[in-house]
Amino acid sequence: MDKAEFAAIEPTGGVGTAADGSSVPERPAARQTAQRALFAGPSPLVSDDMYVTVKGTVDRERTRVRLGRRSRIETDTYFGRFPASYWQRWTAVTEVAFVAEVDGDGRLELVATDARGRRRIVATTAVSSNGTPTTVTVSTPVDRFVDGGALFARISTGSGELTVANARWTVPAPKTLRPAAVVICTFNRADDCAATLAAMADDPIALADVQSVYVIDQGNDRVETREEFRRVASELGDKLVYITQPNLGGAGGFTRGLYEVTGSARNPGANIVFMDDDVLCEPEAVVRLNMFANCTVEPAIVGAQMLYLLHPDRVHVGAEVADLQRLQAGLEVKNALADKSTLKKQQDIRVDAGYNGWWSCLIPSEVVDKVGYPLPLFFQWDDIEYGYRSRANGVATVTLPGAAVWHADFAWKDWDEWHRYFNLRNAMITAALHTELDGKALAKQLRTDLFRYLVSMQYGMAFTLLKAVEDFLRGPEFLHDGGMEAAAAIRRERAEYGETIRHDANNVPGLRPADMFITPAGPHPRKSLEWAVLAKRALNQWRGRLPAHPVAVPSSDAHWWHVSLFSHAVVTDASQEGVRVRKRDKKRAVALLRRGMRALQALKQETPAVSLRYREAAPQLTSRENWARLYGR
Repeated sequence: MDKAEFAAIEPTGGVGTAADGSSVPERPAARQTAQRALFAGPSPLVSDDMYVTVKGTVDRERTRVRLGRRSRIETDTYFGRFPASYWQRWTAVTEVAFVAEVDGDGRLELVATDARGRRRIVATTAVSSNGTPTTVTVSTPVDRFVDGGALFARISTGSGELTVANARWTVPAPKTLRPAAVVICTFNRADDCAATLAAMADDPIALADVQSVYVIDQGNDRVETREEFRRVASELGDKLVYITQPNLGGAGGFTRGLYEVTGSARNPGANIVFMDDDVLCEPEAVVRLNMFANCTVEPAIVGAQMLYLLHPDRVHVGAEVADLQRLQAGLEVKNALADKSTLKKQQDIRVDAGYNGWWSCLIPSEVVDKVGYPLPLFFQWDDIEYGYRSRANGVATVTLPGAAVWHADFAWKDWDEWHRYFNLRNAMITAALHTELDGKALAKQLRTDLFRYLVSMQYGMAFTLLKAVEDFLRGPEFLHDGGMEAAAAIRRERAEYGETIRHDANNVPGLRPADMFITPAGPHPRKSLEWAVLAKRALNQWRGRLPAHPVAVPSSDAHWWHVSLFSHAVVTDASQEGVRVRKRDKKRAVALLRRGMRALQALKQETPAVSLRYREAAPQLTSRENWARLYGR
């Protein structure tokens, strides 16, 4: 976008300087851009049909589209829709306008959908520039959308041609326009982080309301060594804040951003936008998150959705919740899209989220003042805990459709990894803080998981589960160092289990490629027979009455009831980058079983007392003073 195009967009007010040198919001313009109507994606990897669908002769660019005769475009797409239902439910906005610069002749229609996806035209106008480019504005009420529905634009031509540029949806300016502060947390992903930062810096509209961009670098492969980072740093100038610190995980990295923003006069009352370092960034997400947050009736956490990086048209989940008692996260809310192609289906029904992942998520400064800082959990469930704690304090989380980044597909990450320790341990801590955690029910659930890991020859996974339980029972004092000791220990100790190591599929130690033959799994046992099947598999594993020759098991067939039929299985890693070798080890299985019975018995008995200790320690753990100590401030 050149300077002329940038100037054509409504100014958002920005940030000025007070007499004492501190930053203060400038008076906003009468109307603000809530979201842009973009016509192409930020990368060739992304289908432009996620932004606008076309019929006829149409040339698309990022901010401009040219329609030939008898052609049509519609923004009834993932990024093209205006999520009217969410604006009516959470903000005081009652009217929205579609504004565009046009050159030529045609027709502009605004179309609404309802909660069932049915369409209706709500506004229409003929477009004619009479040979001189002009700006067209079409308004419509934001009403009749409480349970669902969206707005989109339909632009068509007849016998003439039409060019549309710098299109956007605008809303009346809120009384207060808070700037945004973007926080990117990174650990040894220097190239990815530099690319994410560059994507934002190269979009002036996305950065118009951004007061500061913080890069929290916790690795030893520093982002500052990259040429792309140095280029962006010279362009951003004082807007960029680069901080290095020891690795305190995602919790410690993102919290450092909260810590700096809420304690700085340069970002008064800012909306803090978290951004993962390894995403394919859609800079427009910052525009949409920030303006929506500025318009909510009460401060709310506003989250972006996650699209799959390997399958860019698919949305992870429209909104999610967690089952704290069962330690399950990422559960889709009823009626929310989950792992669906946005080219085939849009989210019309409005759904409410329990929390939002921190791949990209906005937290207003007022929320930090009200509920405190995140827990020093290092990694996993820090975002979930913060979302549920905020809701308990009257702060909702809104997962906003059409605001998104592309992130690595979760299904392509193997479950048997070191981070599973933090997933389990931190889930128990979160449940202890926000529910009356039933230790007996949880021990029963984890006992089943333990047995399944053992019969499946996943001894490292069984160890990971037990260490998570044991460390949870150690209590909140174990979080004193922010998780650095635990992160080092789990990686070191898991390495002692051979099946946790990934090998090239054509270079498996001790085996030739011809030694393994794919063995598909049978159907899932009936629920009423699961324990009987598990007991039978355990008995056969104990006796060693199993085929001795190695078999190859696809990732999709690596179920406990199938792998446990063998004593030597080469299982495809979920990442599809290699394989894991599982071998029966009776001695190791017995040792882990005995250790597991002790740990689970302790969990049943000690959960109430340990939960109370976590609740009592939470105010100190989430205090600014505790994080200052961890940051050495």
